[in-house]
Amino acid sequence: MGKKSRVKTQKSGSGAMAVVSPKEMMSLIAELLQKCSSAAASAGKEWEEYLQIRGLVERIRKKQKGMSIVFEGSREDHFPDLMSWAKENGASCECFTVANFGKEGYGLRATRDIKAEELFLWIPRKMLMTVESAQNSILAPLYSQDRILQAMGNVTLALHLLCERANPASFWLPYIRSLPQEYDIPLYYQQEDVQLLLGTQAVQDVLSQYKNTARQYAYFYKLVQTHPTASKLPLKDGFTFDDYRSVRSSRDMFVYLLHISVWAALMTLLLNLQITTGYNLEDDRCECVALQDYKENEQIYIFYGTRSNAEFVIHNGFFFQDNAHDRVKIKLGVSKSERLYAMKAEVLARAGIPASYVFALHCNEPPISAQLLAFLRVFCMTEDELKYYLLGERAINKIFTLGNSEFPVSWENEIKLWTFLETRAALLLKTYKTTSEEDRSMLEKPDLSLHSRMAIQLRLAEKQILEKALACGRAKRLCFQKKLEEGASLPCYEESDIALLENTEADAKLPVILRKVEEGQEIQVDEDSPLLNGMKVVYGTNAEDGERDQDDDVSTDVDSALASMGSSSQREEANLSASRTEDEAKENSV
Repeated sequence: MGKKSRVKTQKSGSGAMAVVSPKEMMSLIAELLQKCSSAAASAGKEWEEYLQIRGLVERIRKKQKGMSIVFEGSREDHFPDLMSWAKENGASCECFTVANFGKEGYGLRATRDIKAEELFLWIPRKMLMTVESAQNSILAPLYSQDRILQAMGNVTLALHLLCERANPASFWLPYIRSLPQEYDIPLYYQQEDVQLLLGTQAVQDVLSQYKNTARQYAYFYKLVQTHPTASKLPLKDGFTFDDYRSVRSSRDMFVYLLHISVWAALMTLLLNLQITTGYNLEDDRCECVALQDYKENEQIYIFYGTRSNAEFVIHNGFFFQDNAHDRVKIKLGVSKSERLYAMKAEVLARAGIPASYVFALHCNEPPISAQLLAFLRVFCMTEDELKYYLLGERAINKIFTLGNSEFPVSWENEIKLWTFLETRAALLLKTYKTTSEEDRSMLEKPDLSLHSRMAIQLRLAEKQILEKALACGRAKRLCFQKKLEEGASLPCYEESDIALLENTEADAKLPVILRKVEEGQEIQVDEDSPLLNGMKVVYGTNAEDGERDQDDDVSTDVDSALASMGSSSQREEANLSASRTEDEAKENSV
């Protein structure tokens, strides 16, 4: 199967092993755990908290220098052993080889033509690292007694991988040796690179990701050092933050797929609908099917889903320039204190939309979905308009027109909702510390680091989406103002139109069907802002915030915004905090 793996322990800069006092290390770990377990930082204090946590982590990393286990040679040196190991254990490897694709990194190259829908790769169960295999490993005694470990399968896999990496006789060593030591996700960013993300939708998740990783590391370091059943674990004498960060990064990039396929780690990080992966219960193996034709020597891509660029940067470590699924999220809601709350909530409920929800502004046209269009129409309705959609024998059918752009509630209602969108986009653009032009100028610098470039690309992409939404809102507002002034007749739907709504491809014309949207972190606007006149705005909420009383949600009188359009008050700064976030799935954290 090729040459034997040679494992060595890293040396410190002086060439000597790092000597760390256990008591001193446990004191630092306890301080880190306490800091990471304290109440969430108040709005505007998240960056300060991050700096404090990072400072503690850097002190720990300095004392652990030279303690990590590394393998001799480069990743590429270990690929032949990986392929041999795969073949010997029943995996199919005839259709591809591992290759370096330059800026795209390592991936799979087709060694022959592959047809769409062809099964070209399968991995037997015995090759997969799973929670089940962890329970049958040296980690079993600790796993059986720690409830938090039992509840966090991703962390179980991470510790399982670390234990196997320290075992020279591990069955999975050919695979583990081929994994990278570092990644391009924000967990590895320099402080100045992270700072470039301040004000973006990604920043809250970036800070939370770092805090959660540090908290988990501190908890499990203490557990490994003090729990009786952990005394024989190979982690006990060399469980470094860098080790844990590496496998936590792996969790985001491939460990979540380890129970499906070890090959996920080798596939390049690009957004292309090229292969799909599933598990064949009958043959007890993971299988990959091509979704398009591949010619010999072409690169085979994995599909990461319809993710935004914020998600790609945070969890995959790359920015996708032509991402048709890029979006900026905004949370809107009807306050219970509003006089018409019950009526609006009822209309929204009939349409399948909550009174408080996280929506998205899209990079393409139209910038809003059928759900958001329907919500804004209801949000801006008068009492008489609400009664129209609640009462009468055809009231239920009328609900289906709410997400259809061809059937406005009224010209006044359209003017209000597009004014709201225009105003909101303008306010959100004011939260960034740089303009789009300044970002473009920065991206032209030849000496810009990869991480800095991704951070700037991300915040520029967000601004471009908001700028498109603003322009669309303005154009729509002017269009409907003209119709109102001209006394144009309001389009009326026929009963037969209801069926047509279900068959059109245009998103804005689809019937209102609730789609799941993950939640992010809340930010609030100063209620005294002259533009808002008492409005509250929440931009992307955190999952934990979903349990809050809806009285904390958005409450808006858009009529007041109408009067402010074009006035000097619109140019005043809105006092928005920088605690926005992206909607990646909740971090499992201790």
